[in-house]
Amino acid sequence: MQEILNQYFKRDEKNELVPIEENGKIFAILKNKWLEAKPEEIIRQKFIAKLIEEYGYVSEQMAQEVKVSNSKRGSGKAQADIVVWKTKEDKINQKNAFLVIECKAPTIKLKLEDCYQGMNYATWSRAKIFAIYNDNEMQVYKIDESKIPILSDSFKPINDIPKANEILDENKLEKFLQKTKEFKGDEFARLLHKCHNIIRNNDKLSPEAAFDEISKVLFIKIMYERSPKQEGIFSLQQFKKLKSAWELARGKSDKAESYMQKLFEDVKEEFKNDGIFEDNEKIKLKESTFEAIVKELEIYNLTKTGADVKGIAFEKFLSKTFRGQLGQFFTPRTIVDFMVDFINPKENELICDPCVGSGGFIIKAFEKIKENIENEYKFKKFELQKKIFGENQEYLDNKEKQKEFEKILSKLNNEEQMRLKQLSCCAIYGTDANPRMARVAKINMIMHGDGHSGIHHHDGLLNINGIFRNRFDVILTNPPFGITYNNDLPKVQEDDKFKDERLIEEYKKKYGEIYEEELKQVTDNIGKPIRNLFEVGKYTGKSEVLFIERCLDLLKPKGRMGIVLPEGVLNSSDLEKARELFEGRAKIKLIVSLPDEVFLSAGATVKTSLVFLQKYSEEEKNEFEKIKQECENELKEKLKIYEKENQLSIIKKNLRNKKLEKEIKEKLRKNKKEIEKELKQLYKYLETKLMPCVRENFDYEILVADIKKAGITSTGDMTDNELIELLKELKSIKVWE
Repeated sequence: MQEILNQYFKRDEKNELVPIEENGKIFAILKNKWLEAKPEEIIRQKFIAKLIEEYGYVSEQMAQEVKVSNSKRGSGKAQADIVVWKTKEDKINQKNAFLVIECKAPTIKLKLEDCYQGMNYATWSRAKIFAIYNDNEMQVYKIDESKIPILSDSFKPINDIPKANEILDENKLEKFLQKTKEFKGDEFARLLHKCHNIIRNNDKLSPEAAFDEISKVLFIKIMYERSPKQEGIFSLQQFKKLKSAWELARGKSDKAESYMQKLFEDVKEEFKNDGIFEDNEKIKLKESTFEAIVKELEIYNLTKTGADVKGIAFEKFLSKTFRGQLGQFFTPRTIVDFMVDFINPKENELICDPCVGSGGFIIKAFEKIKENIENEYKFKKFELQKKIFGENQEYLDNKEKQKEFEKILSKLNNEEQMRLKQLSCCAIYGTDANPRMARVAKINMIMHGDGHSGIHHHDGLLNINGIFRNRFDVILTNPPFGITYNNDLPKVQEDDKFKDERLIEEYKKKYGEIYEEELKQVTDNIGKPIRNLFEVGKYTGKSEVLFIERCLDLLKPKGRMGIVLPEGVLNSSDLEKARELFEGRAKIKLIVSLPDEVFLSAGATVKTSLVFLQKYSEEEKNEFEKIKQECENELKEKLKIYEKENQLSIIKKNLRNKKLEKEIKEKLRKNKKEIEKELKQLYKYLETKLMPCVRENFDYEILVADIKKAGITSTGDMTDNELIELLKELKSIKVWE
């Protein structure tokens, strides 16, 4: 087989075998003849060569462009690009195929549900594995025969295609098929750790500094690989090639001291609107270290590798790096999952986390909505198949029906892409005061399929770009605890002002006059304490309490909010006034008390609760204020009655009488003081009755749950998770209005 490969294939710049073209034709090994060099044929022959060289299969056990019929009477025929049998004997004896592959053009995004020919062939021929390939990416699925054929539930993603020598041993094969896609994620996570250690060892940087540098390299790689002007993967070979060209063409006006720094300058320009890099920031690595990292990462194309693989891997890397080495605080995944699933964000809603951290909440929300959109289109496509090709796919090999299907399929894919783009570009927002965390969140979002453009390095208590008051449908956050904003510091700084006039004009057009008004929250308060921007600041400067008001400010009327809070906020007597203030703005929907151990693994010792609120509509707000006023009037009436009973007004009148004897006046003054003291005490007492009176008349149900196990132990290990059952119970009740 190697002789045939050497004769009809050559190596490209990525050292991959590609078919040699002669007179517009390429040699098809499995057909043993020359075929027109169409893009799809080139891809198919490349993959056949890969199966032979990398996986050890032989041409005698493979075939291309094979048709098969369903066993049901009257069904049509499905065609597969490449079919592989376990042995050449199985092929000769027309036994069931083992592996079916469908090839797509490099420009087509791989979607399982779009590969209707290959999927049908794979299920009808009872194949074990189905793979799809487009020269940039390969997706591999095992086929579960117990599921209904064709539905995507029948296809479970696995790591790779097994080698030819693995498929004959049933035990080895079964073990291989048990591997899921997360195994690739593990590989990528280990590679990121390796890169992190290379930086620490070569350049002697601290864990924090090493992470900052690897994030810069990742940004360069991402920017390169998603540019249509560049060639495929950002490899070491490609870096050196571009570096040589840059050095030859470099002019005196180019300020970058090296090509490595030039690439980073391009990254800063690309992400300048997000404020995640300082203007004077540079890569702090030796060029040899930079090249070593590029070499390690070149096996992955970060724009082509599936978002699930990249996302899982990057989260694992973050989890170990930040918890273990950087000591940064992260919200455990079990808590994030529960909060997002309970809030249930929807398409066309605006979502924000003003303390974004690594981006856990917004990523989960993004993934949840994205999955819903994708599932909707999967269902539409399966229904379309039945409508056009018939319930038994009897018209599957009808060319006119295929054209009709492809036309509608293309329209559906465009619709789906537009909706996903809207979600990615316009629905997700986050800020973090720590530049490192803003950077982490942005990379993390890109790894999970983009949606990074709304993330900013900025104080979460202040307005920035698209993050301002009365704008969001959903807020999900875990604010910083234990930081005190006093009456002097910190202040709103000149640096907090957004000064890019070009972007300000863009945002004015995008958001209208309200944007200009919202900028004043910063521009009109330069030099003033941040605490004083908030009503609750009269009573406390605790960061977690200020962020409750900030989140309520950000929400639209009827907006939903989930927040992690220390339990002291809910029961501390010195925060009673703050709680009353929040009760006047939102309904408390649910309080979930968490076990102490949940945040211990992250180094936090404070007992926490999850609090879910829904901001009042205008009608509810007016009703609340009306009831509060009625209660206040009722209490004031009681004070008046007391004053009347004690004839305080008469005493005051007599004290103004100059003719009254001194001794009598002294008695009256003493009596007045006693009455006023009693009135003050009574007023305080009646004041404590104000909110109970309001709550009694503005009554609604507050759900409370006390969780003993939340899926994570004090050491970070997995354990039972009562939140799953709680969520099931909550879904059976209509909680959100």
